[in-house]
Amino acid sequence: MHVAMISYHTCPLATLGGKDTGGMNVYVRELTRQLGRMGVRVDVFTRSQDEHVPHVLHDLGYGNRIVHVRAGPEVPLKKEELYSYLPEFVDGIFHFIEHKKIYYDLIHSHYWMSGIAARDLKKAWNTPVIHMFHTLGIMKQRVARTNEETEGVYRLDGEREVLKFADKIIAATPAEVAQLQWLYQANIKKVVVIPPGVDTSHFYPIPKDEAKEYIGVPPCDNMLLYVGRIEPLKGIDTLIQAIALLHEKSKHKSLPFCLAVIGGTPETTTEKMSAEMTRLQSMCKENNLEDFILFLGQRNQDSLPYYYSAAEAVVVPSYYESFGMVALEAMACGTPVIVSQVGGLAFLVENGITGFTVPVEDSILMADCIEKILYNNELRDQLGKQAAQYAKQYSWDLIANEIVALYRKVLDNN
Repeated sequence: MHVAMISYHTCPLATLGGKDTGGMNVYVRELTRQLGRMGVRVDVFTRSQDEHVPHVLHDLGYGNRIVHVRAGPEVPLKKEELYSYLPEFVDGIFHFIEHKKIYYDLIHSHYWMSGIAARDLKKAWNTPVIHMFHTLGIMKQRVARTNEETEGVYRLDGEREVLKFADKIIAATPAEVAQLQWLYQANIKKVVVIPPGVDTSHFYPIPKDEAKEYIGVPPCDNMLLYVGRIEPLKGIDTLIQAIALLHEKSKHKSLPFCLAVIGGTPETTTEKMSAEMTRLQSMCKENNLEDFILFLGQRNQDSLPYYYSAAEAVVVPSYYESFGMVALEAMACGTPVIVSQVGGLAFLVENGITGFTVPVEDSILMADCIEKILYNNELRDQLGKQAAQYAKQYSWDLIANEIVALYRKVLDNN
């Protein structure tokens, strides 16, 4: 079986925590690796954003390739600009396969723009398309905190177009199925629920002392952790408010703790710093938390198990998450999670069993949950052990088997 994997707007090798890097990058990378182990050949097509990076890389192993296709200037672009270069991207894929003289049995696209590219490839190749949205435009519209986060009509129209022609849609959770049905009037007979996976050979509990030594012991005895993009819908301001509440109660005096934030580029100049990073750092200063909240910037995937394992808890305070890869990775590392009770997070995390779920923007309850985990070693250890056990059912070898079964079913019906 030979699969064309389309990830147009972001490369699966990108460092986690950048503006357009997150769970989808991890998903495409790890699924491709696991498919390679299973003997499935995959070429991942993504737009070239750096002329100095080779256009074909074999970093995913097993003969599977990442193909950086020239489409517009080879620099990062805003998503609204990217849409205009889709025809050039598709032409680049046609050129690659003509040069290599290869044929694909199936197309698996990720995010709506990749789906539009898949539509044109499907027409030319008469090849079935399986698509995964990862996030939905209407859902993002509902939780947008700034004008910059609002989605254009072109995205919503594009998502509806993908729903029409795709042979199958993979949804991460039953909640996403409901959203597709009620917000997009999608034909749910096309929709299959297969959650993302986690590499349990990479994400597993590391003894806390060894993890802390690897990352460099933070200037506190106990570390909370946030991992992800720095943007308003991620709800980091709610987490900062929760930390401020705990400091008002002088909790840090009896049990020192800090929050480490992985993501963004805090080391840049003030002029180049994103508006959200500037806002969050101002919040820290206003609440006298500059010594207790550490903005670490981006980190590569290889280092994350150490950060997760070193933390007392990982907090995911988002206003919207289609699934919640960070929470799953942290759980696989035996670390309890505190998450917003939204979307995939509400589906993934069992309240009081593998961590805690709190209503969106509820900094008071979030502070209470943080306090419970920090001050109750027995509870923290129990939640962590249960989280690690629970995460095993999401191991990539199990999830990839479901994906391959879907591939075969689609091919048998075409």
